[in-house]
Amino acid sequence: MNEPSGPGSDFLQLDAAAVPAVGKADWLAGRLRGAIADGRLTVGSRLPSTRVLAGELGLSRGVVTEAYRRLAEDGHVEGRRRGGTVVVAVPRPAPQAPARPAGPAPASLFTGTPTVDVFDALRTAPARVDFTPGRPDLAVFPRTAWLRAERSVLAELSADTLGYGDPRGAPRLRRAVADWLARSRGIRVAPDEVLVLAGTSQALTLLNPVLRADGIDAVAVEEPSSLGARQHLLHGGMATPPVPVDEHGVRVDALRATGARAVLLTPAHQFPTGVVTSGERRRELLRWAQEGGLILEDDYDAEHRYDRPPVPALRALLADQVCYLGSVSKLLAPALRIGWAVPPPRYRAALTDIKRFTDLGNPVLPQLVLARLMESGELERHLRMLRGRHRRRRDAMIAAVAEHLPGAVAHGAAAGLHLTVTYAPDVPDTELAGAALARGVKCQPLSWHRQSPGRPGLVLGYSATPPGVIADGVATLGRALRELSA
Repeated sequence: MNEPSGPGSDFLQLDAAAVPAVGKADWLAGRLRGAIADGRLTVGSRLPSTRVLAGELGLSRGVVTEAYRRLAEDGHVEGRRRGGTVVVAVPRPAPQAPARPAGPAPASLFTGTPTVDVFDALRTAPARVDFTPGRPDLAVFPRTAWLRAERSVLAELSADTLGYGDPRGAPRLRRAVADWLARSRGIRVAPDEVLVLAGTSQALTLLNPVLRADGIDAVAVEEPSSLGARQHLLHGGMATPPVPVDEHGVRVDALRATGARAVLLTPAHQFPTGVVTSGERRRELLRWAQEGGLILEDDYDAEHRYDRPPVPALRALLADQVCYLGSVSKLLAPALRIGWAVPPPRYRAALTDIKRFTDLGNPVLPQLVLARLMESGELERHLRMLRGRHRRRRDAMIAAVAEHLPGAVAHGAAAGLHLTVTYAPDVPDTELAGAALARGVKCQPLSWHRQSPGRPGLVLGYSATPPGVIADGVATLGRALRELSA
């Protein structure tokens, strides 16, 4: 591990005489952030203690503590108790405009009907502020806890475990998931009822042929709802009739009118509106399901709540008619590709067969490491840390919207990783999203997630963006909207 060259002013050649009269914490945080960005402080470098650095620079210890806190909030450093404060991530440099366009021009991403690769194109588009919804803060991935769990797993791993395993998933992870669902979502299931998959997207892909074999050729979806989820259903040949969502959740009368025998719901935190399905609406949904309907429950953002109590999963109330879907993509990282399904008993064997013939099951080692994190309580500790961090970033976005987008309405603030912001000017949201991207701010237009006309808006993720950057990005959106509506 790299050590600083020496304590105090020898560290990064910081000059006590250069400390400004005001904004001392800003000055110090900026110097440290610059040193991390340009490689003078590499990942693994340990910063001086707050006491030592404060003494050498003639600052109060509180100033140094505040500077370190800001770097930790940005995900660049991490406090490790006796190990001190350590650099864990390098700031992403500002993107440089290529000599030739590397992909579609910003405006072209938002013209016409979104294509199947639109998210790939948007993901690679350069931007200085990224408000992509559903993007967790990967800088705070619990690397230390993961490495510790991985070492423990490898130390006790038998040789047989490295062979072909159960296509349903590692038994240890299925037990851990069953315990996690019981504690956090009120779902009582046996480990054998859990099927480990590569996230909710794979669950929808695998369900398509199972549902078609049961005579189901349409899965109703909320209106608005996730474009990505809808694309997976359409790719499998399913029709996706839209069902309006109001302040209580999906309208069951409209669901009945579609004639669809299955519906995909996000009842804990509806995407993208943030509505929580009310108790009365839940009872209506369960009556619909008891009459032969199937609910695909995507427990989207259920863990990320701030200003409201938890709500039970529908799967806890009606096991035979609800297929429950969950993952750690928003809690840890999408790249892990670990999720789970708890299907109704009648679909369990067919889903297992399809999983077997698709990929023989998920990689075992990451499953066992995740199981260890669940068993040890590390995952719950990580979630508690995220809630406080996300709350601060959400508050920063709400304040920025109020300041820079007067008249706009923010929806879904009580939970989740994003806000949906609707606005009054008659400016198409695709046009606003294109103008924002041209100015270096990446977001998604609400109309991407609609199948029917509706009020324009933007879906703005905040979990991966520091508060100061959030304010700058929303200010840019405000300027773009004023220019377009002038």
